[in-house]
Amino acid sequence: MPSQHRVPQVSPLRPGIEAGAPGARIGVPDGRFLSAGAGRSPGFQPLRIASLQPSITLALQRLGRLDDLVACTRYCVEALPELAHRNLKIVADSWSSTMDELLAVQPNLVLASVPYRMESLAAILRAGCPVLTLAPHSLADIFADIRLIGAVVHASDRAEDLVAELASSIEAVRLRSAKDADHPRVYCEEWGKPLIHSQPWVKELVEAAGGEFIGDPGKTTTPEAVAATDPDILIFAWCGAGDRVPLARVIEQRGWQSLRAVAEGRVHCVPDEFLNTPAHPLLDGLACLAAAVHPNSFPSHPRLISLSHSRK
Repeated sequence: MPSQHRVPQVSPLRPGIEAGAPGARIGVPDGRFLSAGAGRSPGFQPLRIASLQPSITLALQRLGRLDDLVACTRYCVEALPELAHRNLKIVADSWSSTMDELLAVQPNLVLASVPYRMESLAAILRAGCPVLTLAPHSLADIFADIRLIGAVVHASDRAEDLVAELASSIEAVRLRSAKDADHPRVYCEEWGKPLIHSQPWVKELVEAAGGEFIGDPGKTTTPEAVAATDPDILIFAWCGAGDRVPLARVIEQRGWQSLRAVAEGRVHCVPDEFLNTPAHPLLDGLACLAAAVHPNSFPSHPRLISLSHSRK
């Protein structure tokens, strides 16, 4: 059961969401209801969604509900280039979005996800926009959020299919990696200043790939603390950096030249979107991790960068 700290937050101006019911309804401030997706009853409004995170937009794409979008962030367009041809309003993300820019496109539902700033969400709520905010920590949370979005946009069947695809793909990698008795110790880094361990769902993916995650997921650490563990593998996936982590420079600046991972050439960059987007791109992240953890058992991934091929 998801913890109470990550239960999706909804606008106090509306009754809430019947998340498990077919044709889930979303209350709006004046007491009317929106019908989500196909099969709308007369008098019900179509959804006009503003998505403030790529993970949400990517989920809508897989659920066949991109036509409900009226606004998204530039990061959403980077993640899904086809959006550039849809004449959508480009707005700021969950951290810095403002009431004025959202009111300009008149959404009747704002979908946001971590990281978000409570001041931004409060301003949106004061404008009367219903807001659904997600805060996943684990793979189970991500699956629950996909189901919730599916219920909101009347695409529950597609959501279940997507969750089943994710779960079965992860389990297939887990079963394959279990045949290897070796469990390399893996340091995964989400940010470099300060050093931050990757999120809990990345820990789960590392373990599915047959590795042992080092450290406390999502927490800060230091170069000295990491060096003391002498990891077998170093994985870097900096938020917002794409695949442009300067691996050689990082190793040099931190004095990590003598670490086991460096000596054995097991230092890698995984594209940011593969590990930090809580949606189906995680499967590519898992493929990269599996190739890094057990290179003799899993095929290489074209986007996995190793130290010898990194940008200086």
